[in-house]
Amino acid sequence: MEWQGRAHIFSVAARAMRRILVEHGRRKNQKRGGDNACPWMRRQQWAPAGRNLGALDEAMNALARVDERKAKVVEMRFFGGLSVEETAEVLKVSAVTVKRDWSSAKLWLYRELADGVALGL
Repeated sequence: MEWQGRAHIFSVAARAMRRILVEHGRRKNQKRGGDNACPWMRRQQWAPAGRNLGALDEAMNALARVDERKAKVVEMRFFGGLSVEETAEVLKVSAVTVKRDWSSAKLWLYRELADGVALGL
């Protein structure tokens, strides 16, 4: 793979971490035979009880269809562990824009995940 700069490296790393964590969560749920919620997501008030990384992944895919930049912000901050400033640098936007996208994306994802709970998904 030919790297196209720092932003490309961070983007690929965050996406890889997302895939690894989601797949690990799915395997863990299959072994235990249930829909085990991700405790970290609950502590961070990311999702209502009963939701897991698989549900978050599906909601992230839906968010990307609505607003790709917000999905990238979540991917870099949540899965990649980047700070607001690092995310702003990688995406070539201001820190204020990242903070705004981060807040609205978390709210959007929470609502998406809460609707899934209400529907029994």
